[in-house]
Amino acid sequence: MPRSVNAVASRARRKKVLKLAKGNFGSRGNVWTVAKNTVEKGLQYAYAHRQIKKRTYRSLWITRINAAVRAFGMTYSEFMGKVNAKGIALNRKVLADLAMNEPKAFEAIVNAVK
Repeated sequence: MPRSVNAVASRARRKKVLKLAKGNFGSRGNVWTVAKNTVEKGLQYAYAHRQIKKRTYRSLWITRINAAVRAFGMTYSEFMGKVNAKGIALNRKVLADLAMNEPKAFEAIVNAVK
C-alpha cells in the first residue's frame, strides 16, 4: 500500500507561509525554507512590537503635553501633579489631543489647575 502524505494540506500550509512572506526581498519571499524563517521572525517582532507601540505612544503624548504646558510656564510633572490633585479625569492621550487640536480647551485646563 502506498504511503499517504496529504499533499493538499502540505501545499496549503506552504502557500499560507509564502503569502505572509510576500513582498520580502529576494529568496525571502519565494523560497520555502527561507520564507518560513522570515515569517516566524516577523511574527515574533509583531508580537513584541504590539507592546512597544503602547510605550511609544505614551512617550509621544507626554512629549506633546510637555511642549504645550511649557508655553504656560509649567513643566509636565507640575502639570500632571496638579491635574491629578484637582481630580481632572483626562488621560494623557486626551490631553495630548487637546493640546494639538484644541488649544483653547487645553488652555482652559491649564488655567483650571494653576
